Amino acid sequence: MDAAAALVTDSTRAIVLVSPNNPGGVEYPGETLAAYRDLCRAHGLALIVDETYRDFDSRSTRPHDLFTDPDWSGTLIQLYSFSKAYRLTGHRVGAIVAAPDRLAQVEKFLDTVAICPGQLGQIAALWGMRNLTQWVAGERDEILTRRAAMERGFQSLQGWKLLGCGAYFAYVEHPYHIASDDLCKRLVQEASILMLPGTMFQPEGSAEGRRQIRIAFANVDSDGIAELFRRLAAFRP
Repeated sequence: MDAAAALVTDSTRAIVLVSPNNPGGVEYPGETLAAYRDLCRAHGLALIVDETYRDFDSRSTRPHDLFTDPDWSGTLIQLYSFSKAYRLTGHRVGAIVAAPDRLAQVEKFLDTVAICPGQLGQIAALWGMRNLTQWVAGERDEILTRRAAMERGFQSLQGWKLLGCGAYFAYVEHPYHIASDDLCKRLVQEASILMLPGTMFQPEGSAEGRRQIRIAFANVDSDGIAELFRRLAAFRP
């Protein structure tokens, strides 16, 4: 928290947190989010919490108590995605929870970029809210099962290090002396594994990015995950 506070300047207007995080999948503790809320309030900043993957958080209890604060609207802006919850990704349907005066400013912006948003996605999201509560719960169970399979797989995969794992993605460190962008090309060609190199998520020239890879597994069943680890174990650069 001290490191974050040291980065605040006169130009800072907001702090943005994504929980569960993308690409790492990390779920921030409620205490961490509350501490950032207090930091933003002390400096007159907005705290934007992007909870796109909220429905697939592994915790059985609510992830934070930010909305129990009677003065939440002075600081907090929450982002949410129906697209992820109801498989409407291409429609980009989401929600913003914020103070009325902030929402008025959001409407001004939207009026310049999406004055007539597609109705189909909105209709589907409304139907989902009315009818898909149990379906989403079942999807959550399946996704968390796949997440557990990913975590177990990396525990036994020699040399690889699991840095973070969420509902959709695992973020890992590979053990080889080649850059991740080159490695990912070879994995496609030699092992038929398609993943994204950490160089896509880190600043140019980052040493960490050269060692890291993001793996999307939300659409891979248990057999597919087992096959992934078999291929990674057999791969030799």
